[in-house]
Amino acid sequence: MKALICTAYGSTQHLVIDDLPTPPLLPTQVLIQVKACGINFPDTLMLQGKYQVKPACPFVLGGELTGHIVAVGSAVQNLAVGATVIAFTGWGGMAEYAVAEATRVYVLPSAIDLVKAAGVFYNYSTAYYALKNRGQLQANESLLVLGAGGGIGLAAVNLGHILGAKVIAAASTNEKLAQSKQYGADWLLNYQQEDLREKLNELTANQGIDVVLDPVGGTYTEQAFRAMAWQGRYLVVGFATGQIPQLPLNLALLKGASIVGVFWGAFSRKEEDEQRANMNDLIQWFLAGKLAQQAISTCALNDVPAVLEAIMQRNFTGKAVMVL
Repeated sequence: MKALICTAYGSTQHLVIDDLPTPPLLPTQVLIQVKACGINFPDTLMLQGKYQVKPACPFVLGGELTGHIVAVGSAVQNLAVGATVIAFTGWGGMAEYAVAEATRVYVLPSAIDLVKAAGVFYNYSTAYYALKNRGQLQANESLLVLGAGGGIGLAAVNLGHILGAKVIAAASTNEKLAQSKQYGADWLLNYQQEDLREKLNELTANQGIDVVLDPVGGTYTEQAFRAMAWQGRYLVVGFATGQIPQLPLNLALLKGASIVGVFWGAFSRKEEDEQRANMNDLIQWFLAGKLAQQAISTCALNDVPAVLEAIMQRNFTGKAVMVL
């Protein structure tokens, strides 16, 4: 089978397309003929050896794939050959066939397009886990989304709107904020042009922010934390800027606030039932047309390295999906 292989940690120059044998199937796994695979920012981190999980090289990139089950392991009971599914594998998806643990595979209704599915559920799963399970976001609470122009940020804006929160979208350009408005943001904040803390205090009439979702880290973290409400929840999702911020912990004490880690990958493995319930919610919202979606750009397997390079250089907008 054809596959995109990372031969060593580093740059896209370490990616090659080559033939590999079909991966062996363990009793708890299923074999999927891949139709589409989402290309995500974590793929670039994994390529560089900067992600929380580091598969041994060589390995196949791609952790968000859709397709059809062609074989099931002897211990698998809830999935059958022929089922149309989405799977979250961590890696291994950018190939003609991929194996996935049955606990990380979800049957999709026939009405869902597989290319669209490969471009939406990864970001929405992370954002929903953050807001629902970790942030305990309630209707009419205020939600600040930093990096609101990115995939997880836009998903969080949309989900915050669905859950009935008052959503403040913060991003670095007016173009990104315009898209956030389409996803349901109530207020827009350009933190390159406005003082983040002052603007947040103005928007909330000095009442503070109940929940902050932060997938970027960097210099705006402390400003956002200083604008939090009493018993606010600060959701640490990632560090897209590459800078892990240092917070004065007295701020958490004075505000009675919580700093909450959001590691969706571990959650989806350790709390399977809750993750499956979350996916059921997302699938129903998708079918109902409630989940907004970035413009999808499709590409062939040969084009994936160039797309990853564009993502790494921050020269890519929308969502890329590899299609076989």
